[in-house]
Amino acid sequence: MVNGNEVPWLTIIGWGESGTQGLTAASREALERSEVVFGARRHLRLLDSLSADPTTEFREWPVPFADGIPQLLAERGRRVVMLASGDPFWFGAGTSLVGHLEPYEWQALPSPSTFSLAASRLGWPLQDCTCLGLHAKPLTRVRPYLHPGRRVLVLVRDGDAVAELARWVCQFGFADSTLTVLEALGGEHERVRHFPATTTLPDDIAHPVAVALEVAGEGPALPLTPGLPDDFFEHDGQITKQSIRAMTLAALAPKPGERLWDIGTGSGSIAIEWLLAHPDNQAVGFEQNASRASRAAHNARQLGVDWLEVKEGSAIERLNDAALPDAVFIGGGLSQELLESLWQILPRGVRIVANAVTLESEALLAHWHQQAGGELLRLELASAAPLGTRRGWKASYPIVQWRGVR
Repeated sequence: MVNGNEVPWLTIIGWGESGTQGLTAASREALERSEVVFGARRHLRLLDSLSADPTTEFREWPVPFADGIPQLLAERGRRVVMLASGDPFWFGAGTSLVGHLEPYEWQALPSPSTFSLAASRLGWPLQDCTCLGLHAKPLTRVRPYLHPGRRVLVLVRDGDAVAELARWVCQFGFADSTLTVLEALGGEHERVRHFPATTTLPDDIAHPVAVALEVAGEGPALPLTPGLPDDFFEHDGQITKQSIRAMTLAALAPKPGERLWDIGTGSGSIAIEWLLAHPDNQAVGFEQNASRASRAAHNARQLGVDWLEVKEGSAIERLNDAALPDAVFIGGGLSQELLESLWQILPRGVRIVANAVTLESEALLAHWHQQAGGELLRLELASAAPLGTRRGWKASYPIVQWRGVR
């Protein structure tokens, strides 16, 4: 991105498995006039046909990735090229780099992404596919996208990750799915192989590798509306039950990019459904019980939202350890002290929902409603149950719910 007549010192070149043969004229020119070239070892090995200046320095990018950024910035003012796989701004290195640069310091010359190459090999409409980059992220992030007929393209780190992904797909109930393993796309070692998800995969799968997943099977897809069935969560009884949870999430009204504080998170069900509402959402669960805190984090991983942050300990003592929220749910540990602490910490406009089941907490919410306004509701549910030879209504404990805005 050039500012006036200033020439960027850094060029980020999208690099494919075909090496220099797949480069555009602009990318080739940038390489040939470079003073320093950074890249992964496998990228640098493909530079043998480049007619570069003999004084050009070639530097292998270190692992972890962040360690290379100071080295690159130290070359500011020289003609520098950074080689990045495919499209540097689609699950690539570009975003990590340009956050340290001014817009006029760099330019990018992308190549086709692995997703584009995979779709072109399979004849899949890329706009209809889910594309996930899971090189260094839990493979359970595929979970929300598992439903019959879905096509998912996943970038993974190696052959072991392909096998792990297949195991998860089967464990979630989609064992009828087909995996296409695509290796070294665009290069002389390109290979495309198809396998049933239940098959023992070969041990010669080579990096770089992508998996194309055609989802099939009778596993439970995640419903799109709030209120997942309770059996989606492991719990010890401390869970906001499905119907109440649906109403609670409707009251919290998650919007894209918002953060939730879930106080007394228990199984994590409210926070998890908040995260499932949109991939940009964030959530912090506060839980005093160590077993429940661990269980909430486990449930989040199993449902594909592993970025749930769980803080163990007293909520009042941990509130200042978390970034401020857009909404707060109090499902446990309700007290006058907690409400007063929230009123001191939270900025105006934060939505707050609190559920109470005991007479004492109900009285507290009634008093707080009188002071702070908002809405106070009594939620009563009953389900049909055997009553002798007939059926009758079996009432659940009523829930008193306060909805307010700081």
